[in-house]
Amino acid sequence: MTEKEKIKYNKIVIGIISSLCILLIIYLGISIYFMNHFYFGSEINHINISGKTVDEVKEKMSTEILEYKLNLKERGGKSEQITAVDIALKHSSGGEYKNFKDKQRPLKWILAFFNTENLKMTDALIYNEKMLKESMEKLSCLDSRNIVEPKNPSFKYTDKGYVIIDEVSGNKINKDVLYDNVAKAVLKKEAVIDLEAVNCYVNPQYTSKSPRTIEIKNILNKYISSKITYTFGNRKELIDGSIINKWLKVNEDFEVIIDKEKERNYLNLLFNTYNTIGDTRNFVTTSGKAINVSGGDYGWLINTTGEIQNLNEAIREGKIITKEPAYIQTAFSHDKNDIGNTYVEIDMTKQHLWLYKNGLLIVHGDIVTGNASSNDLTPGGIYKLKYKEKNATLKGQDYSTAVAFWMPFNRGIGIHDASWRDEFGGKIYKTNGSHGCINSPYYLAKLIFDNIEAGNPVVCYY
Repeated sequence: MTEKEKIKYNKIVIGIISSLCILLIIYLGISIYFMNHFYFGSEINHINISGKTVDEVKEKMSTEILEYKLNLKERGGKSEQITAVDIALKHSSGGEYKNFKDKQRPLKWILAFFNTENLKMTDALIYNEKMLKESMEKLSCLDSRNIVEPKNPSFKYTDKGYVIIDEVSGNKINKDVLYDNVAKAVLKKEAVIDLEAVNCYVNPQYTSKSPRTIEIKNILNKYISSKITYTFGNRKELIDGSIINKWLKVNEDFEVIIDKEKERNYLNLLFNTYNTIGDTRNFVTTSGKAINVSGGDYGWLINTTGEIQNLNEAIREGKIITKEPAYIQTAFSHDKNDIGNTYVEIDMTKQHLWLYKNGLLIVHGDIVTGNASSNDLTPGGIYKLKYKEKNATLKGQDYSTAVAFWMPFNRGIGIHDASWRDEFGGKIYKTNGSHGCINSPYYLAKLIFDNIEAGNPVVCYY
């Protein structure tokens, strides 16, 4: 090697050594920097803390968390906030980031470009549960004064049938669901919760488009399609949708029910027009005198309870029918004079009895009625004959008497023969009357017995 070549070579060596020294000085200088500063690319909870000291990171993280607020996006374009201060939000480490810094060896800073293991840290968040619950209680969306309850669709009756009224979504919130979602959002430091999106609202069970809603509408329209015509002789009463709809309602279980109280009230008013038991009737006596007779148990009596059951079956099937109502008791006719032309007439003032059959006078004669002096007067009124019996024994508190013909019409009071009497009529009943029965001569009792049937009216008057 020539002298010239040696000089050139030495210069190159010196240059390399100088460069290495410079690089070493730079490396060591950066290492010294990273003795007190975090590596570039360092993050805590995704917050960049590159080149910051531990104290600077403490301040940054503290400031960052105090600025946090969670926005609650509510229905109707409303929103409310829960802030870090409201719930005492803080980092679980308490701001101790020195351990994280200590893992970043200053002399190994170059390795951070190839291994990011020590560049990221998660510092969990914690909050005061009591304060969070108290903050939620103050939310306007949970104030009972502002809550609109959700409602299932309703149904409106119109001349063309039932129509569906849309459901009410309301704004009622499930507090437990809201709390869970707020807690999760806070721990993740999310900025917004859409209460609708995370299903915090209590929604109606059904909407106007739900199959069950359509089914309910169809059931209602089926019910009001019913037409039940009641016949009362020549008179008729129609119950159709215009009446039935007032009894129908959809309950909390979304079922169609018939309001039996409203139905019964309506039917009682309707049927009372045709129930005649105990009514005051205008009666023309054999003597031609028009009198009013009230009381007794003769007449029409509709079985309202039984008829409600029959009517509801017809409504549920959407029937169109004409029918008589169910009766507990019937009378001769539905005419104004429902007594008809077969009856027993008893004038207790004249102590005389008449039997008419199909409008013809069959027999008449004197009788003895209840004893006036012992307050056993035979009650006035129009009664129905309960039954008739031959060779009966009548028993009371102080008597037991055999009779050939027994025809009761008012509890223990009836018409019967009285073979022990020699006289009938006149004023006998005032001091020597019966216990209330109609004492008759044998011939009179027999003819009545042979020409009267159970259910025939017995008219008693003074």
